Amino acid sequence: MFRSILSGDMPRSVVLSILLVVIFVCLALAPFLFPGVRSIDTAARICVFIALVASYDLLLGYGGIVSFAHTMFFGIGAYGVALALTHLERSFGSILLGTVAGAVAAAILALLIGLFSLRVRAIFFAMITLAVASAVAVLASQLSGLTGGEDGLTFKLPRELGPAFKFGQEMFGGEIFGVPLNGKLLAYYLVFAGALILFLLLLRIVNSPFGRVLQAIRENDFRAEAIGYRVVYYRVAATCLSAAAAALAGSLYAIWLRYVGPDTTLSMELMIDILLMVVIGGMGTMYGAVIGATLFVIAQNYLQSLMGTASGLVEGLPVLPQLLNADRWLLWLGVLFILSVYFFPTGIVGRLRSGR
Repeated sequence: MFRSILSGDMPRSVVLSILLVVIFVCLALAPFLFPGVRSIDTAARICVFIALVASYDLLLGYGGIVSFAHTMFFGIGAYGVALALTHLERSFGSILLGTVAGAVAAAILALLIGLFSLRVRAIFFAMITLAVASAVAVLASQLSGLTGGEDGLTFKLPRELGPAFKFGQEMFGGEIFGVPLNGKLLAYYLVFAGALILFLLLLRIVNSPFGRVLQAIRENDFRAEAIGYRVVYYRVAATCLSAAAAALAGSLYAIWLRYVGPDTTLSMELMIDILLMVVIGGMGTMYGAVIGATLFVIAQNYLQSLMGTASGLVEGLPVLPQLLNADRWLLWLGVLFILSVYFFPTGIVGRLRSGR
């Protein structure tokens, strides 16, 4: 059963299996295991970024295609939901329309970029995607009448996904294990279920005949073309699938935040974060997206607080309080990244699967 759900791509490591099960259980039961606004927000972000990083791994890890436009597709999906809920009624129909429109728009844009630029060498394609992504980010900032400009768009979700909506009053008394049964809980599980389905679909794609051909092209595109595969077509198809998946992840992010802006969905900093998550988890593994996104988002949200506590514990000692100052959390995040690359050159998942 599990082999079928995972498309035959088993973890192939006891430690990795345990880590994946722990992460899945923690995310599935996050509202009950970790009650609190910050912890639930962290769990929702992990879900979204697992799907987003997995979509980028399809492109980079399995296709060998370097792109700097992934946040653009992510933003298109987020703005699709935001615009639909802003200009149409607050309903699930609007969410569905915005989600589908965003995914289709992202796929069409990826198709146009791919057809015109995937015939060139990898570095030139990367530069083209960077230029297009930068142009879209500037447009989103300047078209204030449509996108809200730098301030972004704040919108309202359907009442059923808001904190004011209550359910289970008669059966459970309105709460389970002290957790209120409200629309916020439904919104979290909508994000969790959406991210899980999207991840499993991507896992199925990379383990399909299409995914095998894509890996062959990554390893040796000249040989793949020599035996009859149309390399450009496969690369364009991978770009479109990756873009659509990123847009769907962006839709989930918009639903959770109830806000979309250039800084949250289109920034270059976000693109760098995605690259770091892929490298930390392990390229071309899919499960690396789960490990990398989980570790990175937790570090982003809790490393600063942890350093502040550590700085207080060593107060009075020379140098250490300054080194562990909470304001230097980005420095230590960089150090952790360097160490992870040094000790896990193939990513955490690659290292665990190799057993070395």
